Amino acid sequence: MDPIRDDAQDSAALNAAAEAEKPGWRRQTALFLSGQTVSLFGSMLVQYAVMWYLTLTTKDGSVMALSTVFGFLPQAIVSIFGGVWADRHNRKWLIMGADAAIAVATLTLAILMLRGADDLWLIFAALAVRSTGAGIQTPAVAALLPQIVPSGKLLRVNGINQTIQAAMMLLAPAVAAALYASFPIEAIFFVDVATAVIGIGLLALVPVGRIVRNADGAAPAGYFADLTEGVRYIVGHPFVRWLLGLWAVVMVLAAAPSFLTPLMVARSFGEEPWKLMALELAFSIGMMAAGATVAVWGEKVPRMTLILASSIAFGVLSIGLGLSPNIWIFFVFMFLVGVAVPAFSTPSMTALQETVPAERQGRVFGFVGIVMALSMPLGMSIFGPLANVVSVQTVLVVAGVATLVAAAFALLLPAGQRAMRAARDGGGGPSRPSDDAAPSEPPRESDSRLMR
Repeated sequence: MDPIRDDAQDSAALNAAAEAEKPGWRRQTALFLSGQTVSLFGSMLVQYAVMWYLTLTTKDGSVMALSTVFGFLPQAIVSIFGGVWADRHNRKWLIMGADAAIAVATLTLAILMLRGADDLWLIFAALAVRSTGAGIQTPAVAALLPQIVPSGKLLRVNGINQTIQAAMMLLAPAVAAALYASFPIEAIFFVDVATAVIGIGLLALVPVGRIVRNADGAAPAGYFADLTEGVRYIVGHPFVRWLLGLWAVVMVLAAAPSFLTPLMVARSFGEEPWKLMALELAFSIGMMAAGATVAVWGEKVPRMTLILASSIAFGVLSIGLGLSPNIWIFFVFMFLVGVAVPAFSTPSMTALQETVPAERQGRVFGFVGIVMALSMPLGMSIFGPLANVVSVQTVLVVAGVATLVAAAFALLLPAGQRAMRAARDGGGGPSRPSDDAAPSEPPRESDSRLMR
């Protein structure tokens, strides 16, 4: 037998099946990811520019705290409703509408500032609009991908998307710094408006239909009934509940290595700017390398194995950061933290996309958006003040130990054991339940690997 030829034949068969499932999916996915990348690039430019502008013009910690509130809280609130909208309306038009609203708000702010208005509330209002748009976009984007990408290619596409985001984390700060040093902040706002227009134009070329619900002709449920049903689904589905809980706990604890490492560098290894830049580069390069690796080889490793292994890695690496004897070992650990991020988030997102029925994905990813928006601020509200009482090294070690305890507890829970048993039985992750399955119904055959 020739294993190379067998692998090539298997790959060809999978590609043929993918084309049969979603004709033209490669072109549509390329257009979608290109549009999202261009739009993300502009958004990141504004993010850095506003942060630097507020820092340099006010030098006020309370102002920075308020900017964080306006930048995250609206997204957390709106994600609840955005998830329902993503299940009730065409997800493509929701994304385009949110992008357009953000562009209008940014353009308005730029024009007002050019006319001499520099009140902080204008910037806070623009941040709130942008955060609101993110609350609408986030669940719609996550739920739209399975509509255009074949199920067998979701992990690869999510890995590519994670790699692109990591690349933007490398590129955007450098471009933002060059623009901010050479032009007024209004110029960066205009760049963001232009990238939003390009992103909307590319997404407009992608044909995306509205999810068909109530195929039996029954009257559609009311808005709040939809919201309640979504909550009931998440609470009643053992795997979805388990994964969202693990995601929330890991993200809260990951706030320590994510936000306190620059403080440790400054306190323990010196305040030279190159050290802080190297820290960010190590993290971003690790994310980019891992995203590409998951995209190429991720299908060879069960989803649950990746999720739990990366959860454990977060704990071990946080302890390693706290115990690092010199800055070079510290950079190595930070690179590995970057590697762990796609190894956790990509299979987690893919597992949800494969498990949750299409007509419920918007609501589930709405709650994912809440977890993502609130976990880091919550973690920093705990670890930030703690770092002023004890050393950053101690905080990192404590966060790492807590992460290991949380991962062990998650594995010992019945849902965690079922998920790992499914992985050992040969599945890449949880199988997708029947679209008409309700959480209160008996397990169907498609749920058997998770529910037995």
